[in-house]
Amino acid sequence: MPRHRTKGFCASAAALALCAVLAGCGGSGESAGGGKVVLRYTWWGNPDRAERTEQAVALFEKQHPNVDVTTSFSGYDAYKQKLATQAAGGDAPDVMQLDYRQIDQYASGGVLLDLSKQRSVLRTSEIDQGLLATGRVDDVQYAIPQGRGTETVAYDVETWKKSGVPLPGKSWTWSQWADTMRALAEKTGKPGATDPGQSEDAFEVWLRGQGKALYTEDGGLGFTADDLTRWWTFTDKLRREGAVSPAEQTTQLDGSVENTPLGRGKSVTDANWDAPASGFLALVKGGVALAPMPSGEDGTPGQYFKPSMFVGVSANTAHPKEAAQLVDFLINDRQAAKILGASRGIPVNETVRDEIGPQLKDFDKTIADFQASLEGKLKDPPQAPPAGDNALQSTFQRDYDQVSYARMSPREAAENYITEAKAELRS
Repeated sequence: MPRHRTKGFCASAAALALCAVLAGCGGSGESAGGGKVVLRYTWWGNPDRAERTEQAVALFEKQHPNVDVTTSFSGYDAYKQKLATQAAGGDAPDVMQLDYRQIDQYASGGVLLDLSKQRSVLRTSEIDQGLLATGRVDDVQYAIPQGRGTETVAYDVETWKKSGVPLPGKSWTWSQWADTMRALAEKTGKPGATDPGQSEDAFEVWLRGQGKALYTEDGGLGFTADDLTRWWTFTDKLRREGAVSPAEQTTQLDGSVENTPLGRGKSVTDANWDAPASGFLALVKGGVALAPMPSGEDGTPGQYFKPSMFVGVSANTAHPKEAAQLVDFLINDRQAAKILGASRGIPVNETVRDEIGPQLKDFDKTIADFQASLEGKLKDPPQAPPAGDNALQSTFQRDYDQVSYARMSPREAAENYITEAKAELRS
């Protein structure tokens, strides 16, 4: 493996210079010994994704001997905070993994490079045009989707089977899901699920099942305090009953699978995106399987396929061509696709997807089969959220913490959130 792998982030110009001397951490505009270009590439994920990414990056460096890539990764919450700090200081990494909820914020903030200017090295013709469009803001391509994913209920197979509770089928409503979590808690002695009340993603699935949306087309809130009160009343009751995880567990959530109740052996299921769910394999001895997210009571699905994540390039990179070559490699290289598998979702390059699909095995095949079972059943994805949503994810969890610790009623917390959300979206 190359000499320069790092786990940390360089947060300022001074720190970057020091880091370059002590740890080989190259920044935008830096060149390694021998005149090599050095690119910083960062992402969030679990150890499985990190191991595969390192192997893929080593292959890229072999194909491009003039380039060294320094890498870093962390859990999602820590990654979000560090990237925001870097971006605010003009020190964003050359190539960065991005969430759907970050595109608008970083594009409008001048952080991301217009990738259409790198068409000579960055190929997008074999990506579904509708999927590709999700990385555009004001008709400018600022990011490329790196995989297709969907939210899922990941569960401990052995524990569930031993409980005697019937395994999940191809669909269930939220009330059926709740009854099942109660039954699992009764039979296993531990909560059936991570409390979904803290998750804006789970709330969005629930809302869509009611025929509503998280945001309107013009970037305003698509729901009311009454809607959020109903959701938090529903989850608060389940928590009080012991059907879902208690406050002291959900407040430890940081975006990593390791700190989920399921990952720590303290619940039977967890709502998560399908690709990161691979991280449960190393943590759950009884094996992991995937079930669909619950639907509305009339069967309306709230779940949807979305770009599992994007990859973008810093507007300040001194090496736009080489950065675009790395993006092209991650998206279009067949050998890279075989290494990465479904660790970032199913590949977006349609030719590559068709080629490696039959070769997928283990949990990669589990993800592919799960997505195949949902083909034609889900509604179209929503448009990318407005810039303020990135901050509102944390606000959502913080306000629900007040409900979890009985400091606010669901109604009080919902009204507080609506007030804060409207202010954030206006700013």
